[in-house]
Amino acid sequence: MSESPPDWEFKERDIVILRELSANPQISSRKLTEILDEEYGIDVSHVTVSESIRKMREEGVFREAIVPNEEYFIFGLFEFKFNPENFEEGWRDAMEYIRDDQHTLFYFLSDGEYQWKSVMMFPDRRSESRWIHEFYKEHGAVIENIRNSVIHNVLKFRTDPELLNDLSKHGE
Repeated sequence: MSESPPDWEFKERDIVILRELSANPQISSRKLTEILDEEYGIDVSHVTVSESIRKMREEGVFREAIVPNEEYFIFGLFEFKFNPENFEEGWRDAMEYIRDDQHTLFYFLSDGEYQWKSVMMFPDRRSESRWIHEFYKEHGAVIENIRNSVIHNVLKFRTDPELLNDLSKHGE
């Protein structure tokens, strides 16, 4: 992930491209060009569409991640509470351990009670339990508690294209 937010001025074309990619990530630039013309009256070449996608990707306007179908893995929400006595000397190693771990799908800080949280994927409950055990062995002095919640019956896992309409207000 980039250290700085993307520096991007959205054109109507960019928002439409992102909406269409959200609805169908496998759509070709040629098909996108047709949709831009037929549905939105935006006349551009498929080369321009490809270039716009490439530049937005490079600038970090959107991220691409391969996420296997939720039937293949179990998901867990992990919340990490700190031991303040040992935080200063060990926080960075613990943070990087979680961030860089192969099981971590999404990693973030939350407000309120300052905590790290992550959504993690494991092939089974045994693997999840083994991960927690190894994490405590390696970084237990920094962590006061790990709270993990099982995420099951995933009912939605996608970005609705309509949400991207709000990008036209970005920077106002």
